[in-house]
Amino acid sequence: MKHASIVVRADWDEEAGVWVASSNDIEGLAIEADTLRSPKPKLIAVAAGLLELNGFTSNQPEIPIHIIAEQLVGIPNPTK
Repeated sequence: MKHASIVVRADWDEEAGVWVASSNDIEGLAIEADTLRSPKPKLIAVAAGLLELNGFTSNQPEIPIHIIAEQLVGIPNPTK
């Protein structure tokens, strides 16, 4: 597995009331957090070990991880 950077997606789970972070680039990554800021320390703690277990290789001194978050919010329809 060779990537210039890694993408982690954080989605709000309304039912559970937590952010869930996962990645197609890091097999086995699944992190839950109460706030959008709290996945970052958990991600740093878990990512290196999972990358090593998954055979990730890179020549970069640091591996960039892009955390992309999306939360759907509904507003009342003013025409109803």
